[in-house]
Amino acid sequence: MSRIVRGLDLSLTGSGVAGAGWAQTLGSKGKRSDTYAMRRARLDRLAGRILDTVGACDLAVVEGPSYGSRGAGTWDRAGLWWLVVDRLAARDIPVAVVTPTARAKYATGDGRAGKQAVVEAVGPRYGVALRDDNQADAYALLAMGHDWLDEPLAPVPAKNRQALARVEWPLLLPPPAVQLGIGGDDRPYPETVPTVPRKRRRRKASEQAAVGPGQVDALALVEGAAA
Repeated sequence: MSRIVRGLDLSLTGSGVAGAGWAQTLGSKGKRSDTYAMRRARLDRLAGRILDTVGACDLAVVEGPSYGSRGAGTWDRAGLWWLVVDRLAARDIPVAVVTPTARAKYATGDGRAGKQAVVEAVGPRYGVALRDDNQADAYALLAMGHDWLDEPLAPVPAKNRQALARVEWPLLLPPPAVQLGIGGDDRPYPETVPTVPRKRRRRKASEQAAVGPGQVDALALVEGAAA
């Protein structure tokens, strides 16, 4: 059964969110003169809308920060990123983080490709209508997640797929509680095995050890001394 994946390209004015067969752009408006309280409220509302659009899913693939970006909105954009990632984690949704260059390489084969090149590559490959580059980036991230799960949405050149090795993928499942035993068999860890008290079996008189040659009957000696 195919798993549910979401691709997220987070931005203050145009966050792209994509699922198989669809993509949306969510944004908000603000001013440089906004107070910190107003900026906080803006980020909270936008993060809530993004999470509502994401809904329930098995994996969220998020584009990581562009550390070379500068400007007044960089601080708030970082705040939005962490708000969304934290809320995904609170829902127990595994998160994969993709660098901008890995996203571009997967989409086009060139990690330095621009936004328009990604739009022109992603739309035709997956047969989906994309309104802007935010949606194209989100859809590329979505496709990377499905490909990593061995459920590719479309064939992708091997050169492009090299980008999958540069992604910080999550551990979807915890390791099984087994250890390798002698002979290669799997055995439960000791702490996972319930302790069952062993009952002592009382030996019958017929099972008592007989006195052999050279052995002394201690009970007979005690009885003789008492007499």
